[in-house]
Amino acid sequence: MKREQARKLAKELVSKMTLEEKASQLRYDAPSIPRLGIPAYNWWNEALHGLARAGTATMFPQCVGLAAMFDAPMMKEIGSVVATEARAKYNMQSAAGDRDIYKGLTLWSPNINIFRDPRWGRGQETYGEDPFLTARLGVEYIKGLQGEGEYLKTAACAKHFAVHSGPEGLRHEFNAVASPKDLWETYLPAFEAAVTEGQVEAVMGAYNRTNGEPCCGSKTLLKDILRGKWNFQGHVVSDCWAVRDFHTHHGVTHTAPESAALALKNGCDVNCGNTYLHMLEAYQEGLVTEEDITAAAETLFTTRYMLGLFDPDCSYNSIPYTENDTPAHKALSLKAAENSMVLLKNDGILPLNRESLKSIAVIGPSAASVEVLKANYCGTASQYITLLEGIREAMSPETRVFYSEGSHLYREEVESLGLPGDRLAEAEACAKAADVTILCLGLDATMEGEEGDTGNSYASGDKPDLLLPACQRKLLEKVVSTGKPVILVVTTGSAMDLSYAQEHCRAVLQAWYPGGLGGRALGRILMGDVSPSGRLPVTFYRSENTLPDITDYSMEGRTYRYLKQEPLYPFGYGLSYTRFRYQDLKLPTVIQAGETLEVTVSLENTGAMAAQEVTQLYLSGHPGENQPIRSLCGFSRTALQPGETRELTFRIPAKAMLTVGEDGSRRVLPGTYTLSVGSCQPDARSQALTGQSCLLGSFRIEGAWDFSL
Repeated sequence: MKREQARKLAKELVSKMTLEEKASQLRYDAPSIPRLGIPAYNWWNEALHGLARAGTATMFPQCVGLAAMFDAPMMKEIGSVVATEARAKYNMQSAAGDRDIYKGLTLWSPNINIFRDPRWGRGQETYGEDPFLTARLGVEYIKGLQGEGEYLKTAACAKHFAVHSGPEGLRHEFNAVASPKDLWETYLPAFEAAVTEGQVEAVMGAYNRTNGEPCCGSKTLLKDILRGKWNFQGHVVSDCWAVRDFHTHHGVTHTAPESAALALKNGCDVNCGNTYLHMLEAYQEGLVTEEDITAAAETLFTTRYMLGLFDPDCSYNSIPYTENDTPAHKALSLKAAENSMVLLKNDGILPLNRESLKSIAVIGPSAASVEVLKANYCGTASQYITLLEGIREAMSPETRVFYSEGSHLYREEVESLGLPGDRLAEAEACAKAADVTILCLGLDATMEGEEGDTGNSYASGDKPDLLLPACQRKLLEKVVSTGKPVILVVTTGSAMDLSYAQEHCRAVLQAWYPGGLGGRALGRILMGDVSPSGRLPVTFYRSENTLPDITDYSMEGRTYRYLKQEPLYPFGYGLSYTRFRYQDLKLPTVIQAGETLEVTVSLENTGAMAAQEVTQLYLSGHPGENQPIRSLCGFSRTALQPGETRELTFRIPAKAMLTVGEDGSRRVLPGTYTLSVGSCQPDARSQALTGQSCLLGSFRIEGAWDFSL
């Protein structure tokens, strides 16, 4: 249904409501209005990496792992699967009269904040540190969620707007200060793409203030930029209980009615929380008008009409419950887990030879853990294959598998629960008895995640540093000291300091939080049934000591675009079991400012194994000071058989060539630029680790182009 038609119907319906009824519809748990035939509707549902918190659903890898695929088309495919399952469950639940929380069609995903600091607990929910990658993946996920039918399949929500990436412990009172340059170069581009390209139906405000204004009531963000500059037509939702923070923590208002009025006046249509229960008080105090309340209600009912919720013949109503958690959906989850894992080091020990391997030790607190598969904002998978189970499944039946937990996940768990001490002696015995050890270390959502999250009993939050817990570091050193080959598998949602492992382990594999079938994906990669093909969507620093304070929102010294020190593992890095060769890079020598740059290159699989390659394009040479060292401007994933060659074509949009000034101006400026094409960044560290060089080409831009919509 076109928005104009939906808005007309919404205005007609809302015109029949009393003021009290209209105000009631601005709550996330909107009650029914029986006299108008309006059922209750709960706006709060989650779909970060699969439908969440409402029972069984296909569980995909956590978002940072999905980002490691560098695969925009697959993100759209995953989004479509999630939307199908949302409809299947909504149809079943609403038919039973169940309209509770987490059961609607407004999905509060994706999280397109920038993972600017590896200590941020919620960074696992994002698509990494790069604005271009985040925008491309976010737009495709939104398109998958919303579909291309007569009605919206589901309504996606881009969050958290804006300049939001920690610290978790201060988010209810914190003021994120971002310069105009950082705002428009780093923090806003993914949201702009979500609105102008993805046509996202909803935007969620953040908890924090940005440059002094609370995000859920910010005139600058919600009225001037979102509604004004970008012409956003959908609805705005507050983060949960964020409007209450206006008077209880930010101190920008004094009472709940004042907070409700500030949010509503600046364009926040629906309140996740209870502050809009005071909306009629705000009206009685003259802080809002009936027209303000009416406008928000009309916006919200426009979305409900666009979802087809008042049309019994909506085609999506026929999706049966059996379309939830199907074998095909689980197969896609497995494929995503395989494509997300990043091989960080391999001295040749991988892939393992299942036929010649007589014994193997699987050690570590992540090995048999279901929690490391899940991450936060997850549903319930109908099948969990742990890392240990996946390795056993992939091994030859004749291979002896020794297992030891080795240590608890973290020492605090031992002390608080009165658990027995670490099992170092057993771990050492297992490692000595085996031909090779798979050591599974890392974190889970009880250790990094959202502060105070109602779905997170441990309240996790940010990491204090980049180190594995002390008990796990002790286990790593003990297993390495046996002298037997050690392959480290890391389950985290963020970058860690893996310097010791890089020096002492034969191979290191970043598995993220890989979803319900993550163990099967790991086993297949270790045994060489599939080649690893993930690439890092974040920089792995050598230590947090080189990072600015987490409260500093300047991009100076952060991420690959502004990092001056050599990283441990660079953004975009990842190894394969085969080799690829790039040849015949072709691009024009001159283009006019504002034009698209067309690039072609030949890619060949020169190894002996079928594999997928992630091609990355980086642009450097922006004129002026304080410019990025380089910026990702294109990527693709290509599957090639041994000896197969394919010509790839990339069209670099003019927006990817923008130079952002200190005043936030965005222009394509004249000058000579360098474009790199290859398996990684064109820096010395990336090329040394991969053993492959990037192709470089230069072109000149003539004229200038001011970017405006």
